[in-house]
This record gives sequence, C-alpha cells and structure tokens, in this order.
Amino acid sequence: MLEVRGVSVSFGAVEILRDVSFMVNDAQTVALLGPSGVGKSTLLRVIAGLVDPDTGGIFINAKDVSQIAPHRREVGLVFQDNALLPHLTVSGNIAYGLRQKRLPRRDRARRVADLLTMMRIENLRDRKVDTLSGGEAKRVAVARTLAPEPHVVLLDEPLTGLDSEIYESVITDLTAALKESQASVVWVTHNLNEAERVASEIIRL
Repeated sequence: MLEVRGVSVSFGAVEILRDVSFMVNDAQTVALLGPSGVGKSTLLRVIAGLVDPDTGGIFINAKDVSQIAPHRREVGLVFQDNALLPHLTVSGNIAYGLRQKRLPRRDRARRVADLLTMMRIENLRDRKVDTLSGGEAKRVAVARTLAPEPHVVLLDEPLTGLDSEIYESVITDLTAALKESQASVVWVTHNLNEAERVASEIIRL
C-alpha cells in the first residue's frame, strides 16, 4: 500500500504541489490526470525518492520511506522516454534490477523468461534496445520495472507517442501485467479516456 501524505514542493518561488494526499491499495491503479506543468511528474519523483518534498511524507506498507534512498524503497518507475540501458540487450535490461538484488543466476533467468512471455517479447530477448520500435521499447521498460517485484509501480505518461494500433496492444498487455504484479500503481496521464480505462480511481491535479 502506498500513502502520499501532505506533500508540498516548490522550486524557488514557484509552488508545484500543495498539500497532496492520497492512498493506493495493493493491486490498485490510481491515475493522476492533468495538463502539462501541474506537477504530475514531480509527484512521481517525490514518491520514488528523486525529489525531496518541502513538507509531507511517503509511506509504503505503513512505513515512512521519506528518508530512505530511492533504490531501497521497492518502487519501480517507468519513465516517459523508457530510460533503457543502451549497452545491454533486452534480457540484460530486464535482469538489471535482479542483479542489483543479487538474485541467484537461475532465479534471475527464470524471472526474465517469465516477463519476456508476459510482455510478448520473447523474440526480442537478445536484441539491442536501440533497434526496438516504440511499442517494443515500452514493453521492455515495463518488464524491467516489474522484474524486482516492487511494492509500488509509477508510470509517467507510459503510452505517449504510440500509434493507435500499437497503443491498443500495449495498454491491454500493460494493464494485465500490472494487475498480476499486485503492486500499488500510480499512472500519470493527460488523457481522460486512458485514465478511465486503466484506473479504479482518478485524481485530478
């Protein structure tokens, strides 16, 4: 479970977020909806530990993680630009977080294989990520995020830039994978139709 409690953020004299509070249960997806510039991405970065709030705190499974380093929060973040590691293959990108957790090689290989299947990218296993299409890269980014089984998954405009046919395919598989993960999910979008499709609750910023 994720709880955002009274979070405010300012950059200099510019107030970005003011006293934002909400909860996301396990296996629930909440959408943050609003136009560009209202602080949606900033709020994701506060939850992930990449931005310190001026006030407020972040609680995961009732534990205050506000002073905990990002890599120890059990939070996965899918960036809008995917942020894949170009020197690694598809399977290498998916396995990256598992190596950080020092998972045994056999268990790592099994988890990577499961995610390749879940995201329908088995045929891309050994491809370099700079050869992927937009939809393929998004699937890899999601698989990499889900691999370490984070308690919280954050998605920053995950479907931006995909054409309509690929969009439909990716949104279907992505929502299924998130549901199976049982994580608390925060999905940022400016698209009301998308928010209604993926989330059980919508928060407008």
